[in-house]
Amino acid sequence: MRDYLRSYLRFLELEKNASQHTIDSYRMDIERYLAFLGEKGKKDVARIGRADIKSFIALLYDLGLSPPTIGRNLSSVKMFHKFLMGEGVTKTTPLEYIDTPKRAHRLPEVLTQDEVAALLTQPNTATRLGVRDRAILETMYATGMRVSEVITLQQAFFFRDEGVVRVYGKGSKERMVPIGQSAITWIDKYLQEVRGRLVKNGSGRGVLFLNAHGKPLSRMTIWNIIRRYAGMAGITKSVHPHTLRHSFATHLLEGGADLRAVQEMLGHSDISTTQIYTHIDREYLKEIHKTFHPRG
Repeated sequence: MRDYLRSYLRFLELEKNASQHTIDSYRMDIERYLAFLGEKGKKDVARIGRADIKSFIALLYDLGLSPPTIGRNLSSVKMFHKFLMGEGVTKTTPLEYIDTPKRAHRLPEVLTQDEVAALLTQPNTATRLGVRDRAILETMYATGMRVSEVITLQQAFFFRDEGVVRVYGKGSKERMVPIGQSAITWIDKYLQEVRGRLVKNGSGRGVLFLNAHGKPLSRMTIWNIIRRYAGMAGITKSVHPHTLRHSFATHLLEGGADLRAVQEMLGHSDISTTQIYTHIDREYLKEIHKTFHPRG
């Protein structure tokens, strides 16, 4: 399928005279799609069906992507499949009658502090990967990092003595985020007992968290880790990597944190993006008022 992608990108460049920015955007979207198909063991593009596309859409939602971003991904994939039809590789497209996601107005779902505590304690820390998974979960909840930031976090950017990590977010924007003692403790344990053994199996490229083969983790691996431990914890909510980010922000605001401080830690360029969490906090306050006020 990679050959088809290369052919399509050449088509965009030579036949459509697309800009490099456009070509790069299509490449990124379709590479994510092909990685998903590879995880599912799909090797024949002609055997991809609507069920596969729906599973891909579900994955994009679980990764925490916004409806507009998901719509752009689907548009890229749709154009890719139209190209394959035009080249005679396939006779149909699996995206026929697939609706583009509409912009959502609902608030993101968050975990309670008790649910987070239950999630964090699920990994079997008597095993190497259990220690790694505990360190990953602790880090994500302690910092509110996006999944893309976690899987690319460099070991050299963990500053234990200062209690911060250096994070490169969207647009390669850099920020320093406090990490907290619990996450530091588990990262230390992972570094001392696990990472050295994992890195022997692969390059690692300086990335902090590695898979069993010593290579950087994929988005889908993080997604599967969180979903599995959420199930083990008995959490019935739909839990994905972004859920920990939402919970991080909400719990800080519930505790009285300043909105602009939370904005800085999340890496939001516009404070209006962060303000969605004040709505969640407001619902929490309303529930507290209803429960405890004598006239609630």
